Amino acid sequence: MENDLQQFARQYMDRQNNRPIPEFEGYSPNEMQHMLHDPFGPDSPLQINVLREDDYRSIPLLNQIRYLGDQLKKSGELKLTAKGFLPVKVVADMYGQGFYKEETIESGIVKLYKQTDSHTIDLSAKLCEMSGITKKRKNKLSLTKKGEKLLENNDKLLRHILLTFGLKFNWAYYDGYESEQAGQLGFAFSLILLKRYGGKRRRDIFYAQKYYRAFPDLYQGEDAYKELQENPWNSALRCYYIRTFERFMDLFGLVEIEKEKITGMDMWPHEIHYITQTDLFNRLISCAPHREFPAGHTPPGVPKFD
Repeated sequence: MENDLQQFARQYMDRQNNRPIPEFEGYSPNEMQHMLHDPFGPDSPLQINVLREDDYRSIPLLNQIRYLGDQLKKSGELKLTAKGFLPVKVVADMYGQGFYKEETIESGIVKLYKQTDSHTIDLSAKLCEMSGITKKRKNKLSLTKKGEKLLENNDKLLRHILLTFGLKFNWAYYDGYESEQAGQLGFAFSLILLKRYGGKRRRDIFYAQKYYRAFPDLYQGEDAYKELQENPWNSALRCYYIRTFERFMDLFGLVEIEKEKITGMDMWPHEIHYITQTDLFNRLISCAPHREFPAGHTPPGVPKFD
């Protein structure tokens, strides 16, 4: 039986963990823990809705993964290159479907030849293996039983890919930014920001400021809001923009990105970016208002209070 001191401590912690935090857009530490560790679970403010079948066909990364899975289902298995990558012919075929056009390839800066020449094809292959949709054996790629079942249900497949991408895949893999966690930690919070503010065309800096105010430990400076406003070429802003919008939300068809080239004080050309949520995003993502959890509630990732 709890003594008075234990009961007081528990009540105090419950109040603290349920209080709305302005930097969390009015959500509580409890709700943030759910966003971090179980972003689409029943206790998270963020929910994924079931879409119409034609909506699923407009999600680039989902369809690229589906296409690879369907080809494996037809062939049974696929012989990989000596280094374990998709063969050249398969890479060209996947990119040729037009699920997602990459600027570097379309402009001719990168000539598409091998798997790693395309960010989206390389990412698709890695997510398939990491999520258990495919398996490699004796340098051959094939579908798993789990993968076969997921390919039969677009809703389950999308959720599985989103969770694998958000919680397992390392977002820092494709870039050289110092922070390993920026953008990926609290990616569900970025979706909530887009749900709340994305109906209006806004700069990427608007979202980066709110993100770094919620997760100040990820920002190297003293005041993310002020410093990002004064220096729009800040590497922390670039890191957040690239990982969150270009390599996450755009690949899932959740944002429209407008790019504008300008010349900075150093006279080198830079891009500024404007973000708008898509109709698909609004149909896919729902956000519940802040709510309190019952006394004694322990969210995922938090040690139990003894």
